[in-house]
Amino acid sequence: MMTDEERPVSALVSQGWEVVSYSTSVEGAEGSRQSVLLRKQKQHKIIRFRPKMLGKGYVVKEMDV
Repeated sequence: MMTDEERPVSALVSQGWEVVSYSTSVEGAEGSRQSVLLRKQKQHKIIRFRPKMLGKGYVVKEMDV
């Protein structure tokens, strides 16, 4: 079972955040990167994640907009 730390978007949606937009891009040697724009009331944040280069899991970056 995956934890909330391994599923950052699911964790935020369960806290009341709404998914506004989603995109995927290919970043060369790093592979694909996904970005999700979330909204809660008048706040926005972007979650970016990509697979780790070594090992399992994802590298996650969260930004307030």
